[in-house]
Amino acid sequence: MLQTTFIRDNKESTIAGLQKRNFPDAEDAVELIIKLDRLRRETQGELDSVLTESNAKAKEIGGLMKQGKKAEAEAAKVETVTLKERSKELDEQLKKAEAELQNELVKLPNLPHESVPTGRSADDNVTVLEWGTKPTLPPNAQPHWDLIKKLDIVDFDLGNKITGAGFPVYKGQGARLQRAMISFFLNEAAAAGYLEIQPPLLVNADSGFGTGQLPDKEGQMYHITNEDLYLIPTAEVPITNLYRDVILQESELPVKNVGHTQCFRREAGSWGAHVRGLNRLHQFDKVEIVQITRPEESYAALDEMVSHVQVLLEKLELPYRILRLCGGDMGFTSALTYDFEVWSAAQERWLECSSVSNFETYQANRLKLRYKAEGKTQLLHTLNGSALALPRILAALLENNQQTDGSIRVPEVLAGYCGFEKVG
Repeated sequence: MLQTTFIRDNKESTIAGLQKRNFPDAEDAVELIIKLDRLRRETQGELDSVLTESNAKAKEIGGLMKQGKKAEAEAAKVETVTLKERSKELDEQLKKAEAELQNELVKLPNLPHESVPTGRSADDNVTVLEWGTKPTLPPNAQPHWDLIKKLDIVDFDLGNKITGAGFPVYKGQGARLQRAMISFFLNEAAAAGYLEIQPPLLVNADSGFGTGQLPDKEGQMYHITNEDLYLIPTAEVPITNLYRDVILQESELPVKNVGHTQCFRREAGSWGAHVRGLNRLHQFDKVEIVQITRPEESYAALDEMVSHVQVLLEKLELPYRILRLCGGDMGFTSALTYDFEVWSAAQERWLECSSVSNFETYQANRLKLRYKAEGKTQLLHTLNGSALALPRILAALLENNQQTDGSIRVPEVLAGYCGFEKVG
């Protein structure tokens, strides 16, 4: 969430940033927030003045009573009643003004970093790096949705039977490949200095608000209504919320956490090859890295996280590219996002497998996540990245490593984890 003091002091740049994100009626939205903030501050000032006067009157009454000036004390009491009634009115007005201001603030997305390209959709994203050689497949190559059925390693029919569409069952070598990737990703993160966390898969509404999923993405989250809990869309939510309402010491920074979780998303279904098989699921596994840093160190941390994901993909021998997302394609809470896409050879298309983002103070302001430096309390910067999301990695591994005999070569880095060098 943006800070009102920043908006007030940087009105024009705030409007420009929102316009870069194609936020509708940016100027009107900023003007309304400034107006509501002014009303809130004026009401608070008047309330403080009335309370000060009321306290002074109370002391005056005590003095008058001691002096035996009962009539004057009674008159002062009448004034006190009037002041109390006025303070009650002002307190109600203040709560209303604060609620209206908060309601408008939560509608504003984060402001984009200066390096974010201008654009409206994924077509306007900028490719900053492409790595690897796209494989040449044998004549009998198949897309992964046919491979998993032939090899009997992922079963969508069973998942549909016990739950519904988008909830696959991993079997045999498919399940072991999943476990191998999770262990590999977690071990690589641990070697890079990340502390492993195993968080709950359910979060409350305060946690959803803290990282920006609520009120922006209610429709994408599974909601347990009788408990008012949400199934997590990513480990970012519970791990970052570990630090909600926390003041860290400088010596504790940077915070580097990693966690593996199942993730749940109610993405609207659609038809076509781009959502077939493992391309889009309602439940999937993901390893997430999270950092919390001093503001001046967050972009160096972002570069470090990007490099970490690059190493994972290169060790998996998967061709990939990195995109810097444009203003119209970034997530609501992000200031700068890099997307990673792997090449899916049988589909002949790029598949997104990771997003690495810097949220600057946006989440920290919602979370009240701060640190003490030289006696002053300041907001921190939060960052997170997928390292990695498993389904599309598995899809690319299966398609890209098809052999002429119909088997699938397992990358060397995973073979030691899963105990076999080929699938099939």
